[in-house]
Amino acid sequence: PWSGLIGNGADLDERLELVVEQLAALRPDVVALQEASLGGTRGNVAERLGRALGIEWIHAPTTSQVFGIEWLDRAITSAIRFNEGPAVLSRFPIVGSEIVALPRCANRLFPRVLMRVEVRTPHGPLDFYSTHTSRDDCQLRRVAELVGARRGPLPAIVAGDFNTRESADAYAGLLQAGFVDAFRAVNPSATGLTSRQDVYAARPTVARRIDFVFVMAGGNGVPRVLESRVVLDTPRQRPDGTALWPSDHYGVLAVIEIPTSGAD
Repeated sequence: PWSGLIGNGADLDERLELVVEQLAALRPDVVALQEASLGGTRGNVAERLGRALGIEWIHAPTTSQVFGIEWLDRAITSAIRFNEGPAVLSRFPIVGSEIVALPRCANRLFPRVLMRVEVRTPHGPLDFYSTHTSRDDCQLRRVAELVGARRGPLPAIVAGDFNTRESADAYAGLLQAGFVDAFRAVNPSATGLTSRQDVYAARPTVARRIDFVFVMAGGNGVPRVLESRVVLDTPRQRPDGTALWPSDHYGVLAVIEIPTSGAD
């Protein structure tokens, strides 16, 4: 939160260049971003990435909801020149969106939201969700409730930083609610670590898998995960011999075959 006052935040501009380079090579259809910030000299990070990639973008700032008192939250975010929240980038047209506040059972000072974006695909409208939850089981239960209540013909895709390990009860609860962990569906034994990377380290420092792409079946049948792997996990070697990583989290890529009829 203080990076808006002290500068660009750990070489943010150069790291965004890396993100653009690697996303451009991957050519994903839809991307979930977490902690996408805005303010100060950085501008709107989601907009910068969207424009650089030539695709649509939408952002849901959440820092401005810390206390729930509009004038106070606005004054704080203005003073520190910082706001952040989930965002979505899409090659498909974004035709609708909704932002739902998640309960704060574990920590009242960490606002979290579930952002739903409706994108128009060649097969019809698809709900794509982006979220960044705390270590808070009630938030994940609420995510499951909200996604399950909107099941349409096409599957729903839920992506984000869940701050939850596979061993947690909350993760098991998502699977019981019908969520499919895309990475684990095709990588039954791979570690798939995504957090936390020291952006200046010479070597990988990740030790946890807490970033997931989940899929929930729609009325047309069960989607099939064709591929899933960890991405944005390569540093740039700078002229002075140091390394710079795109982010303190790696990304997760999922290639999903969407059923378009009543057959699976």
